[in-house]
Amino acid sequence: MSEVLHADGRIAADRVSVLRPTDSDDPAQVGVPAGDVLVPLAVWRAQRDALAARDDVGVWLAPADAPDALVDDLPRLARIGVDFPKFTDGRGYSTASLLRRRHGWTGELRAIGDVLVDQVFYLRRCGFDVLALRSDQDASVAKRQLHVFSETYQSAADEARPAFRRRAAAEWPQPPTPPDDARSAA
Repeated sequence: MSEVLHADGRIAADRVSVLRPTDSDDPAQVGVPAGDVLVPLAVWRAQRDALAARDDVGVWLAPADAPDALVDDLPRLARIGVDFPKFTDGRGYSTASLLRRRHGWTGELRAIGDVLVDQVFYLRRCGFDVLALRSDQDASVAKRQLHVFSETYQSAADEARPAFRRRAAAEWPQPPTPPDDARSAA
């Protein structure tokens, strides 16, 4: 069983399967296994009534899927996955940010697919709770990347206020004041 990294630093066994039907499969006819599972948006739409009755089913969004497609279903879902089919495809960051900031999603947000250690810090900043790392990635190395930077400048899902607002509120570390003789020399 593979491992997942939680945004709080916990490493755990991944108990959630990801259903990936082929392009030729009819979404209305795809069999959804029992247990915690993420289904693609097309399967969710085709089988919504039956799947919504289960508490172990979540939906995963492909890069081309708009998060707005799930707005009416957000109260029914406990988990949403965002697929990163390639390391170089960053649309999932925007999807996560939209779900968290625009739509107020508070449930589990899971990064799936080609998720690498290099992405961990930024995925957490966008609001991902769970990172299902690619099988060749080391979760303990990824854990160290969660807080690789001590401060951030931009607002994000993990910090609503940008640095200049935090600094104005005296929550940002202030630079040391130079000694009087250094100020007069300038």
